Formats: sequence, structure tokens, C-alpha cells
Amino acid sequence: MDLGLKGKVALITGGSKGIGLETALQLAYEGVKVSICARNEKHLEASANFIRKETGTEVLPIQADVTKQEDCKRIVKQTVKHFGKLDILVNNAGTSSAAPFEHVEPKSWQQDLDLKLFGAIHCSRQAVPYMKKSGGSIINVTAAIGKTPPESSLPTSVSRAAGLALTKAMSKDLGEDNIRVNTVCIGLIRSHQIEKRWKREAPELNWEQYEKDPRHQIPLGRIGKAEEAAKVITFLVSEAASYVTGTAVNIDGGKSGVL
Repeated sequence: MDLGLKGKVALITGGSKGIGLETALQLAYEGVKVSICARNEKHLEASANFIRKETGTEVLPIQADVTKQEDCKRIVKQTVKHFGKLDILVNNAGTSSAAPFEHVEPKSWQQDLDLKLFGAIHCSRQAVPYMKKSGGSIINVTAAIGKTPPESSLPTSVSRAAGLALTKAMSKDLGEDNIRVNTVCIGLIRSHQIEKRWKREAPELNWEQYEKDPRHQIPLGRIGKAEEAAKVITFLVSEAASYVTGTAVNIDGGKSGVL
């Protein structure tokens, strides 16, 4: 299937590792020119070189912190200046921050919202004027726990729930400009954070044993791969999903109790 992505330009925040890196890679395979941003310049340059080597596609790495509004403005402007346009924005920057309500300090609430919610807001706000010229697609990467928050999941579950509401509201406001806005709700996907959890919870198990541990209660029986999430994102920003907007897709192996 031709996804109709060749020649488009994408900006991916949190693009130096995990789902962000895999998304940049999958888009590059489809002929998309990609701009990736992250805070760690060393990791960013290594990831950009990896994508170039694997795909032969042009990559623009930009060191930035999306908790800073000026950085959000800068990465969009640099992307447009370098490539001439912007068609796709993937708001992926984020970390896992989960604790019981009474253990969450005020600064942790603000840090989480600044990164996951306001980072997406500010990047989108800067990208929309350029997308209005010929349409575009925005993906807000959220989490399945934003739909059904478990205990001790704060502040992440709250910021992710806000991301879900942001996605739906943006899709309503921007639809007339042919800008589609969707979210993917991530479950257990292999990442540096999940590997730290593995070594903390079950150091006696190897990865193959841990990813299939029944305690995860995943109907598909295993932890997902970043590549699997990236492929769904790639579909959602493509012409193959041209009539899909304002929706939330779970990428969690069936674990969530809600649609």
C-alpha cells in the first residue's frame, strides 16, 4: 500500500530514542524528511546518523527542551526554514512519572504538565499556521492510563488524560483547515524505563521471560515493541488515514479495559 507520505516533512519531539526514534525511522522509510528534537545532544546526533544510514533520508537534529515555549517555537521555525514546509508533527516527548497522590510534590505536577501537555500545546500552536497552507497531521502520544488511571499513577495519568481532551478539542477546531489530530495511547512498550522496571522487579528473569510474564495481564501475552507503536503512528499520519481525526488508538496489546 502506498501511504502517500513521500516528500512530506515531519517533526518528532523526543525523537532520539524509543517510540520517537522508531517513528522517525518508519517515516523516513516512507520517504519523509524528518526533523528530530531531544534534550541530549549526543543521543540526538547518534540517532540522526542512524536514520540517515538506514534510510538515506535527510534528517535535521535539533537540540531543544519542549518545556520551554521558546524552544518549541525555535524547532518549528528551524524545521520550516530547512525543509521549506511542515506536514506532520508528532508530540512524543515525555517520561514516566508515577506515584501515590500524597507523594507527588507540587513541582512534579508542574514538570509533568510542562513536558507532556504544554509541550504538545506550544509545538502544535507553532506548527498549525504552516499546516494551514496544505493540511497536515498531528499526533499526540499519550498513554492508556489516561483513560483508566490505576492507583499510584500520578501525575502521569492526569497529564495524559489532559492530552486526550486536547486531541479531541484540537481536531474539532482544526478540521476545517484539513489538519487531522489524533492520539495513540501507549501501554507497556519496551523502553529504557521499562527495562529499569524489569531489573527492579524481576532481576532473576531474562527479557524474554519478563516480557511474557503473566503478571503484566496483557491479552496478547507480551510487552510491545517501539516499532509496533511507530507503525501505527505512521499509518495515522498517512493518506491511508485521511478520514481519521479526533480519535484515540490504544497500543497496549489489549490490556486497557476501555476502547
